[in-house]
Amino acid sequence: MFSGERVRKDALRIEAYGTVDELSSTIGHARSLTEDREVDEILEKVQRDLFVVGAELATRSRKGKPPKVEVTDEMVKHLEQDIDRLDAELSPLSTFIIPSGATAATALHVARAVARRAERKAVTLAKKEKLNPQLLAYLNRLSSLLFVLARIVNRRSGAEETTWTSRSH
Repeated sequence: MFSGERVRKDALRIEAYGTVDELSSTIGHARSLTEDREVDEILEKVQRDLFVVGAELATRSRKGKPPKVEVTDEMVKHLEQDIDRLDAELSPLSTFIIPSGATAATALHVARAVARRAERKAVTLAKKEKLNPQLLAYLNRLSSLLFVLARIVNRRSGAEETTWTSRSH
């Protein structure tokens, strides 16, 4: 860990920040597939933020002092602003959609699923150790942003969204 403390590779903290690292890599993969400059810029900012998330997870707070690097309310608000701005460009959903469409969109759906797993790992860690609530909020809102970005990529590239319908009629 950043503190120099040695912990097992399967420790909850290691699992949490390892999943955040995986998430950043999946976002990098999605960036390599998108031709949309705005989407790429948003994703680059997210990757930079994820270094803060990972650093905070890799640093156990000591004696009530917060880590030197931490997720802020401003970071969460920035995600929410992007979600609201981009969502206004999309038609409302009345049913689930099946993750599909343009190659970059499907990569963003994979990143969204990894973001949800990172959030679950952080929530599990928060049950055992005190965590910054903004870190948890950031991971929650990030998966929503990745979902909206996948839809944006499909819309802007002309790829159709496949809606889910129940097999039982």
